[in-house]
Amino acid sequence: MRTFIAATMVLAFVGLASTAKAAEDPAGTWKVELNFGGKTRESTLKIKLDGEKLTGVYVGGQNNTETPIENGSYKDGKVSFTVTREFNGNKFTSKYTGTVNGDTMKGKTETEINGETRMADWEAKRQK
Repeated sequence: MRTFIAATMVLAFVGLASTAKAAEDPAGTWKVELNFGGKTRESTLKIKLDGEKLTGVYVGGQNNTETPIENGSYKDGKVSFTVTREFNGNKFTSKYTGTVNGDTMKGKTETEINGETRMADWEAKRQK
């Protein structure tokens, strides 16, 4: 009987740990709101996870262009990646950092434009 109870407790713990990890997994499609210069911009983020490496695309801009994410990583609920885009012949890179909490990600982004670093908050909701 003790063996049965111990085995049940182990299985319950493993199940809870797996559920918590799955809830924090950033893989999937996310709707992103970026608050930049008093304006809210919406985009989509499609993420795949392989170990601690994030890959995927950022879909946004005037033409909803798909741009690959670069330098993507995920560890302990924290995401980090960069997106390099072009606008009017100028390339610029935005660095995103954030935290995954279930079906929500929140963080900050830094973008250097014309030698000036601009920071903004972003929030993303997982799409089902």
